[in-house]
Amino acid sequence: MECPNCGTAVLVNDKFCEECGTSLTAVGCEKCGAQPKAIDDEGFCSVCGFRKELQERLEIIIDSHLAGVSDRGLRHHRNEDYLALQTVNYNTHILIVCDGVSSSSNPHIAAQTASESASTALIAAIKQKEKPESAIKSAVAAALSSLCNIAYIRSINYEPPSTTIVAAVVQQNTATIGWLGDSRAYWISDNNSQQLTKDHSWLSEVVTAGEMTQAQAKQSPQANAITRWLGADIIDDAIPSIINFTIPSSGYLLLCSDGLWNYTPQPQQLANLIQQTSHTNAITISRSLIEFARHSGGHDNITVALLSL
Repeated sequence: MECPNCGTAVLVNDKFCEECGTSLTAVGCEKCGAQPKAIDDEGFCSVCGFRKELQERLEIIIDSHLAGVSDRGLRHHRNEDYLALQTVNYNTHILIVCDGVSSSSNPHIAAQTASESASTALIAAIKQKEKPESAIKSAVAAALSSLCNIAYIRSINYEPPSTTIVAAVVQQNTATIGWLGDSRAYWISDNNSQQLTKDHSWLSEVVTAGEMTQAQAKQSPQANAITRWLGADIIDDAIPSIINFTIPSSGYLLLCSDGLWNYTPQPQQLANLIQQTSHTNAITISRSLIEFARHSGGHDNITVALLSL
């Protein structure tokens, strides 16, 4: 058995998880903390409406141009990534990828909650003709508010539910992208592939500051540490970095978690992988990228959101 809160192995007769203190006999809603009796026959919480998702793989297909996949990978005991995709008013596309912070409480719930809350807020803002940059900031704020409402047991070993987030709004030939953490956005094309976001990470900051080379920084125990994220413990620094990217030609907008990009550090490597598929269908390409990461080791959860333009 595993603790439903932190994933630590527990014995069948244990009443509490020794690692995080979660009760193993009265687990109700993981989001709002409601008692087990609040959960209906279909698994929905009657208090907040949350339903626990146990699936290891999530696929979303909007159409042949917009699709995404989130996969547990091969080493993690659960999938702590999540994604949301939507097309609004026929000409505006929304892509969101979240990667739950593993050291936090219920990272899988954090990623799902943030993705869904941000998506709902973005759709509403776009329908009200709010500018994309403002809409993304509002969506991230809505996601943060939802995260702060997730019940969790305070422990010295676990932070509040937290996640990275990268979100894109694409209208006509402009992609507006906002992010916190190290989930990334790329533009992939035949002759102009590039990384659009800059990681909020210790490694990125020391390399940019000239304190270390990238090779030196990668050897540090802090190499994978993120410096910004979405969670109740970073409210004062939860305003996303935002860029506006003018789409130069046909190609692909790719959002992904580090479960993919750790195996493809250069944008051209992603371009080569996409070209090798010989397909333009978004879901086929997304699946192929997931399989590449799994075959490369699958050490982390892997999430891909792809818009073909």
